[in-house]
Amino acid sequence: MLKQADTLELPARLELSSLEEKMKMRASHLLELLFILLLGAALATPKAVLAQNHIVTPSDLQKDVSAASSTRQKNLAQVEGFLSSAEAQQAMKSAHINSQQIRNAIPQLNDDELAQLSARSQKAQQDFAAGNITDRDLLFILVAILALVLIIVAVR
Repeated sequence: MLKQADTLELPARLELSSLEEKMKMRASHLLELLFILLLGAALATPKAVLAQNHIVTPSDLQKDVSAASSTRQKNLAQVEGFLSSAEAQQAMKSAHINSQQIRNAIPQLNDDELAQLSARSQKAQQDFAAGNITDRDLLFILVAILALVLIIVAVR
């Protein structure tokens, strides 16, 4: 009786394996067709579509880099001019601050920090020249600016 049951299962197994093979073949043919279509589309795509112009041209990038460099140099000159003034030198001496250490730290500031420091030093110079601040006020401003520079550089 066992042999008869085994013989009934054998055709069913053959049918399943045959069906599985057919499905695998169809999936394989479908993948081949898809690959051929993708390859054809890639070869048929015009080269002009693939070689689109960049949004930013190299000359525009060069101009931006040049402008940023120029702005940084202007800000460095402003801060160094402020620090080399007689009032600033006297204030650093009275506060026992090493001016060379400050001069070495200034170029290590990033562009934003340098721009802020430049604006503050320019305003302090204008206020002092206009008589709006005293020597003592200038000393406090200068010491605050120098402490800020040293802190920023020390954090890095």
